[in-house]
Amino acid sequence: MALDVAPVPHGRWHSFRLALRMARRDISRHRGRSLLIILLILLPVGGMTGAAALAQSMQETPAERVQYQLGSTQARFRSMHASNAETVQDPVLETATMSRNFTVDPDFTPRNPRDAIPAGYEVLTETQLTLTVRAGASQTGASHGGASDVPVMAKAVDALNPAFTGKYTLLDGRPATARDEILVSPGALERFGIRLGDRLTTADGTYAVVGTLRDATYSDGNPLLFLKPGQAAMSSPAAQGNPLGETMYYLVGSKPVTWDQIRELNGSGIAVLSRAVALDPPVPSGAAAGSRHMDAAGYVTGVLIGTLALLEVGLLAGAAFAVGAKRQVRELALLAANGAEAPTVRAVVTAAGLWLGTIAVLAGAALGAGGAAAVVAVARHLGSVRFPGFHLDILPTVAAMVMGLLACFLAAVVPARQVARQAVLGALKSGRAPAVSRPWPARVGALLLAVAIACLAAGRTLGMTGDLDAVAARIPLVAALLTGGAVVAVAALVLLTGTFVKILTARTAWLPLPLRMAARDSARNRSRTVPAVAAVLAAATLASAAMVLSASQMAEAKRTHMWAAQENQVSLPLETAPVQAPGAAPAPDIDPAAVAAALQRELSTVQWTQVLKGPVLSKCNMAAPADGSRPVHNGDMDCRQYQLAVPAGHECPATPQGRVLDGQDWRCNGSMFPAGVSGQLPQLVVGGVDELRALLGREPSPAAADALNSGGMVVSNPVFEKDGKTTLQSFDVRQSVPGPGSVAARNPLNNTQLPAVVDAPEVPVPFYGVLSPETASRLGIHVGNSVLLAQLSAYPEAAEQDRASAALAQVYRIQALGFYVEPGADRSGSELLWLIVGTAALITLSAAGITTGLALADARADHMTLAGVGAPPRLRKALAGAQSLMTASLGTSLGVAAGVVPAVLLIGATRMFAESVVPWMPLLALLVAVPLTGSALAWVFARARLPVSRRSPGT
Repeated sequence: MALDVAPVPHGRWHSFRLALRMARRDISRHRGRSLLIILLILLPVGGMTGAAALAQSMQETPAERVQYQLGSTQARFRSMHASNAETVQDPVLETATMSRNFTVDPDFTPRNPRDAIPAGYEVLTETQLTLTVRAGASQTGASHGGASDVPVMAKAVDALNPAFTGKYTLLDGRPATARDEILVSPGALERFGIRLGDRLTTADGTYAVVGTLRDATYSDGNPLLFLKPGQAAMSSPAAQGNPLGETMYYLVGSKPVTWDQIRELNGSGIAVLSRAVALDPPVPSGAAAGSRHMDAAGYVTGVLIGTLALLEVGLLAGAAFAVGAKRQVRELALLAANGAEAPTVRAVVTAAGLWLGTIAVLAGAALGAGGAAAVVAVARHLGSVRFPGFHLDILPTVAAMVMGLLACFLAAVVPARQVARQAVLGALKSGRAPAVSRPWPARVGALLLAVAIACLAAGRTLGMTGDLDAVAARIPLVAALLTGGAVVAVAALVLLTGTFVKILTARTAWLPLPLRMAARDSARNRSRTVPAVAAVLAAATLASAAMVLSASQMAEAKRTHMWAAQENQVSLPLETAPVQAPGAAPAPDIDPAAVAAALQRELSTVQWTQVLKGPVLSKCNMAAPADGSRPVHNGDMDCRQYQLAVPAGHECPATPQGRVLDGQDWRCNGSMFPAGVSGQLPQLVVGGVDELRALLGREPSPAAADALNSGGMVVSNPVFEKDGKTTLQSFDVRQSVPGPGSVAARNPLNNTQLPAVVDAPEVPVPFYGVLSPETASRLGIHVGNSVLLAQLSAYPEAAEQDRASAALAQVYRIQALGFYVEPGADRSGSELLWLIVGTAALITLSAAGITTGLALADARADHMTLAGVGAPPRLRKALAGAQSLMTASLGTSLGVAAGVVPAVLLIGATRMFAESVVPWMPLLALLVAVPLTGSALAWVFARARLPVSRRSPGT
């Protein structure tokens, strides 16, 4: 009878079921190793899922906006900033407007929202106002030495009306019933150190605090006061300097407000948030759509970091699978001896990867989503508005799960192939047959390295060449090429690790005994060494890439910081506002001596004060037309504003769509750049060396002093100077701007050339330059006190700012005064970078520790042999330290190169930041500290003596 060798029907399925069953039993027998692999895959999948969910949860949905802004009302009417009847609002974010015509229509008169409310609705009002509260006063109202008046935001609204359910929530206490009772936010209780039942003294009277209220649009930590409409005595003399703010009108009824009604109301200067329109927008909401998507830089960074993290844990899991497969080799050889084919033997190990990967990704996704939901719930419970609601982003979650499962499966494939290739007879005799060294890993690694270099080069070429506007459209492709090239480069280095180990350990006779033994052991047992080095390599790649991206982001934040003055300087206005109404008289000037005295009385850190003079606009009648019927200057009245022209050839290079070609170009940086920047400082300062010294924060150059004395001008930015000249332009501030932009959009009244010397401040303080009073008089510039500039020796505490603000409010005769001290660029960046370095080092060190432990477990028989031939016990500890040192040194060296190069290319090609910053010192610390620390820990925790063990079968 002929032998039938045809495959059994469904044989593959039966063998796969057998593999699944054997893998499940092996997992249950080795719970520790299985739990380690699950945790290695679970943590990055959970982290990516949670991060994506939290990022998406920060974006407010239209339904949440309607709930938090409207409660259960139908619509909200408010005034809209519009210059003509062609302005249209966004259907969801009504404060965002758009228009095809920015020309100011002199005949356009916005309508009061109260007069536009249609019939058939009950109307509720909400008025924003500011009350000054006496901080540091006792509950009886008697103040002590530390008392000061603090401006606090307040709302006049019937907050507990049932129509506001979902917008306002009573947290504690009871509703306010009497006229002298109010509700406050929890932050107000903490800010003023009071409890329910205490009385709060304000400029408009004393109120009893009877309850705490939560406003869904503000965090509980903000101090807020809630009054009933008409409760605040805003007509009192104390409140005359701070009139009522905007009043918004809420419509209660069953009839929705339609989009056609909103468009008609927009033409009258009224913005409307409608429940029906926001929940079902008739046109796409540009503002809402933009807020629901992260920027491209965030996605690129997240994809790169997430991919490298999964690659790292996949390699760590691969090391664990390799150790497990070697322990399983005898059982698998017996399976093969009984007729199992090589695919079936491989399937036993890969099935373990599927089991563990499935458990890990499901648990990781659940843990990440549950953790994000818990964070959002706790934040909402504590009154934070950072997270409007919990929004699980399905696409990143599924992508993270697929990547995690793939990483775990691939981690099991390599050891499965190695075990399946082992000879059945050799496995039965010794339990471990040496794997045949094959050249294909090095060849494939070299090929992948060439592919990675090609991807990186292509990505850089596409991102750095061609028109910038066209490059911006290619950023997704560029990011994909560079990210893919980084991952392929890591995979190539992993495959080439065996070759690197062989080359580096070829001549080690000059090394000490532990290092010499570790080198030879690494070269002889490359199946153990390569996974360990590869895992450390991936961890170091992740760490170094994160450090470069973080350092570049911090440098970008410092570069783009908008400076109001030099660090720890405060500028206080001395010029009143221009005349806004016909026939109104200008407000009286402010005494600089009184302002300086009030500041020095409350702050002991004031080093000096300096009055800065400049062109005055306070007597300009802004209501007068600019068509020539009223002169631009006449007597004391002057409506001219000044700026310096940018000479030809000094323009910031940009594309037709306005994208800056090079953010580091000197023509695109410095004082008064980017275009349109302004602050409280006079843009044109009239004075001498003292004023220039105060603005620069140092002694002016001799050339600058000579220029002021000789009728020239000292400019703050070399952009405005060419061939020793600068051009001073004047504009009529009453002239309308035809489009969104700065005064550069207006037509200049005249252009005056002046001799110029550049003396730039170290930070871009917003002023054009300084000219002498004689030069200003010759040019016909009306000069007056503009700002009192004060230098503080240290940044003031909150209590000091409260006292200074209260004292200055008395001088300015207003309820509240903004008191802003320039804090400087973020000085905590270096500390944050070192925190990232520590975290990255911990990740790399943990990878080195895990792989070292797995290698020691795999080399247990070798150490027993050493002990049997008389090696001293301390040699085992020294050998463990040497193995960890070699593994971590090689892995971190390759990983730093594999992480830094793609990160630098990614930043340059995608233009996430203006420049890429390589933190050399933190990287050096990573290269040195991680191997030394890992070696020391391996030496400490490795046991010098081995416990007595039974003879292994087959020996």
